[in-house]
Amino acid sequence: SRLLLLRKIRNQEQGQPAGMIEENVKSLLGSLSVNPYGEKVTVVAAVKTQTPEDINAAIRAGITDIGDNRVQEFTQKYAAIEGNPKRHFIGRLQTNKIKYLIGKVDLYHSVDRIDLAEELSLAGHKKGASLNILLQVNIGNEVTKGGFEFDKLFSAYERIAAMPALKIKGLMAMLPASDDAALLSSLARKMRTAYDKLKDGDPGISVLSMGMSGDYRLCIDAGSNMIRLGTAVFGKRDV
Repeated sequence: SRLLLLRKIRNQEQGQPAGMIEENVKSLLGSLSVNPYGEKVTVVAAVKTQTPEDINAAIRAGITDIGDNRVQEFTQKYAAIEGNPKRHFIGRLQTNKIKYLIGKVDLYHSVDRIDLAEELSLAGHKKGASLNILLQVNIGNEVTKGGFEFDKLFSAYERIAAMPALKIKGLMAMLPASDDAALLSSLARKMRTAYDKLKDGDPGISVLSMGMSGDYRLCIDAGSNMIRLGTAVFGKRDV
């Protein structure tokens, strides 16, 4: 609606108080160290709809990695981001937009289907670039989310690992929206088990990207070593 659009524009123009973002980041980073497996936990700030000013404030406060959901936003803000953070693409990626990201993204989190992997491989090969990717797993079997079904993950890994110009660095998952902590913990630990199995046979595997602002502590307890946080860094968005 027009009202929602106006709120979005106002939010993008005004942004969040830099002091609040700095406080959020320092508190967050100060409370995190390693997961139960002794692995350092990397915070990827999810920057969807955030202004370059707010993103830069988070980077100045200590954020080293930022993640985009939308290709158009990524390209519009790319030159305005300071501090040379590692760049992650964490949203669902359409194959016809890959060309805008090649050479600019350090890690693609959402490789959720074979045809996307094939197109990334082709694009990387053409550019002479090696692309770091994560395989997205639909751990909750949700029809509204992309990702490989859990029981098809290992066969997908074998196919994609053989493709040129791709380096599988690990797995990514989004837990279902649920108040059942036991269920979420069970699913998160299932992801860690799959990660460990892949890692045992592939020394290049090092990333389990799992956990957002509402569930990241549970995910870290289950063995996640990379979390994607928006609200916990920038505060709640107007829309």
